[in-house]
Amino acid sequence: MTDSCGCPPVAGNAVCELPSQTMARPSRATKTCPQCHQSGKPVQGQTVKAMLLVSLREVQDGEYLFCKTKTCPVVYFTLNGGQVFTIDQVRERVYQKEPDADEVFVCYCFRHTVGEMRQASSAERTALVDDINTGIQAEQCACDLRNPQGSCCLGNARGLIKRLEAVTIAAAH
Repeated sequence: MTDSCGCPPVAGNAVCELPSQTMARPSRATKTCPQCHQSGKPVQGQTVKAMLLVSLREVQDGEYLFCKTKTCPVVYFTLNGGQVFTIDQVRERVYQKEPDADEVFVCYCFRHTVGEMRQASSAERTALVDDINTGIQAEQCACDLRNPQGSCCLGNARGLIKRLEAVTIAAAH
C-alpha cells in the first residue's frame, strides 16, 4: 500500500492501513500475531474496547494490534501476548477476515456491504465511493471506532472495487 490513500485525518487516521500518527510504533520483533505469526497493525485501545462483545473489565491496558490475515481467527492481540480476541468476540464481522461475504461491511460508518459493491454497476460503485468521501468531508465518519481495523474504510472500498472491476473485465474476455 502507498503511504497515502487520500483519506483526510478526520477519517480515523491520517492514512489507511498505517498506524495512527499519534501512536508509537511497536518494535518489529514483537508485532506478530500469536496465532498466524503475521505482522499486526497498531490499533488504538478505544477501537478494541468499542468493538468487543466481552465485558470491558476483561480488557487489559496495553498496546493492541489488529491481525488482518484472512485465515486467522485472531482480530486483536497485545504486544506482550497477554490478551487475544477472536472473531467470535467482536461486534461486527471483519472485512479483512471475510472479504467475499456479501453481508460484511466494507464501509462501517456508512454501512456499505461487499454485496452492495458486487451488485453495483461501475457508475454505482463510483457513486458509493463518492458517498463515503462526502461523509468523510462532512466529518460524519468514526472509522477509528466503527471499523475493526481502527482506520479509514476508504482504502478497503477502493481495493474491493478494483478487484471487482478486474473480475468484470476478465469475464468479458
